[in-house]
Amino acid sequence: QVQLVESGGGLVQAGGSLRLSCTTSGRTFSGYALGWFRQAPGKEREFVSAMDWNGGHTNTADSLKGRFTISRDNAKNTVSLQMNSLNPEETAVYYCVRYRRLYYNTEPGDWGRGTQVTVYS
Repeated sequence: QVQLVESGGGLVQAGGSLRLSCTTSGRTFSGYALGWFRQAPGKEREFVSAMDWNGGHTNTADSLKGRFTISRDNAKNTVSLQMNSLNPEETAVYYCVRYRRLYYNTEPGDWGRGTQVTVYS
């Protein structure tokens, strides 16, 4: 099983930015779609963004478009999420995922443990 490790979470003031990163120990990210989900306290987990295996296609939740940007570097086995103009309602645990195939039209197969993002006003 692939182990995914997120980093970059923390405290940020409303309106600020954070950049999350995720890497893997062991198996490569190449050949798989990657993405991010989040779960706020008391809420269901929700999709944030995804990118196909070579970065040719991305999908981001409508409410986040223009503020959140996903990227990947297959040579470094990393996927990142740039988050701008954060608001307190986006306080959540953010999870990195690896999908089972080249594209993200499937359920994720592997999940990281998550990184906490706390946005304060």
